[in-house]
Amino acid sequence: MAALMIQGCGSDVGKSTLVAGLCRLFTNRGLKVRPFKSQNMSNNAAVTADGGEIGRAQALQALACRTPASVHMNPVLLKPQSETGAQLIVRGQMVGNRSAAGYQARKAELLDICLESFRKLEAECDLVLVEGAGSPAETNLRRGDIANMGFARAANVPVVLTGDIDRGHVIAALVGAHAVLDDDDRAMIKGFLINKFRGDPALFAAGRTEITRRTGWRDFGMAPHLAAARRLPAEDAVALDQHRASAGGRRKIIVVPRLSRIANFDDFDPLQHEQAVDFRFIPPGTALPGDADLVLLPGSKATLADLAMLRCEGWDIDIAAHVRRGGRVLGLCGGYQMLGRRIADPNGVEGPPGQAEGLGLLNVETTLTGSKILTATSGHLAADNAPFEGYEIHIGRTQGPDTARPFLHTQTGPQGAMSADGRIAGCYVHGLFQQGTARAAILQSLGASSTSTNHGAIVETALDEIAAVLAERLDITGLAAIAGLKEDFFL
Repeated sequence: MAALMIQGCGSDVGKSTLVAGLCRLFTNRGLKVRPFKSQNMSNNAAVTADGGEIGRAQALQALACRTPASVHMNPVLLKPQSETGAQLIVRGQMVGNRSAAGYQARKAELLDICLESFRKLEAECDLVLVEGAGSPAETNLRRGDIANMGFARAANVPVVLTGDIDRGHVIAALVGAHAVLDDDDRAMIKGFLINKFRGDPALFAAGRTEITRRTGWRDFGMAPHLAAARRLPAEDAVALDQHRASAGGRRKIIVVPRLSRIANFDDFDPLQHEQAVDFRFIPPGTALPGDADLVLLPGSKATLADLAMLRCEGWDIDIAAHVRRGGRVLGLCGGYQMLGRRIADPNGVEGPPGQAEGLGLLNVETTLTGSKILTATSGHLAADNAPFEGYEIHIGRTQGPDTARPFLHTQTGPQGAMSADGRIAGCYVHGLFQQGTARAAILQSLGASSTSTNHGAIVETALDEIAAVLAERLDITGLAAIAGLKEDFFL
């Protein structure tokens, strides 16, 4: 079957968005397409139809292909828990925590697993679109590589290299990659793309000619800065560095403290499209605003560590003052755990074994133990029966008197907890704001109106818009040809 790999000159050059757009483009042309990324590193994960977890980017790409997400689309997922260690997920299931050195020792075994998953996808579709990770020009990481050229050569998948012109020095990035790659790796690259161009494309015509002259690679086109990409869920927290607060005014202020190991922060994407909401991520070094209407505590990949960070930033004091003023707090997953009286990690599931006092805003306690819960879920809000659909992805069991006032009712029973006055609440469900009805109900409790639009419709429209732009700006026929598609697939 046909396959094509999009690699990049670095992280955050737009590989994930390009692959998602191409997935939708070829799917719209009648092909059965599957996304694939052998190794991903992200704390933004999604639950798959086959009962595992994969990186959020591959789940989005599966959506672009109009197919259920599968663990085979991202067989190796690293979820960072510290500067030197990460939780290792293999085909959707946690297999333990690994240091960087410990992970390197397993690379050969993991490559075989990745190849098996790739072949499974290849057998069920017309085209596999593969995303690389970081840059193949990081030659110090080449030995044991399973994410870029190591995988491309093992699977014999042709590569197109992407440069991000928005960063500058794109000629040097592409030509430099050509210079440092060895002959066999260089031979896998069949051409290049320029991404995130702003302005008149003719202004960089000479630059593209120069890249071709110096590398001999085919020019597959130049994608503009894609405004629609801002409506897609971001994979990495680096995207939060570019986040800007929406304009103020008389709207309800909803804030999220940006924890060091924040996870699944795309939970909050729908709030950024609500006209009645002034939504803000609050960076470290900045106090939570005193006039906030709602503080949202996000998920975390290292709850105890992020609870310590929250206290170090003084955000615990800000939250206590917010509550005294009558403000509301909602915790999701790790944020729910932080709201309780105590969190214990006796076996060191998320870091060194230990325990800590929580914020004490809910009368519950959490123990990080047992198998990871990975499941899609649905139900309704306890307060007003507004329906929701979402997913759970967590380790930990939370118990205590306040669970007698559940925040949600799911198909498997009550979930979460609320304070007696209803102003403090928490639950383990991600995706609460995606459904228009549930989001409208939560905003109504703040006195804010809502569009009540299902956020999925916004994402679907964005994918179609990106696909249309790529069809216009890229050499799609050329990309299809090097992928190995027959001409009758794209006539």
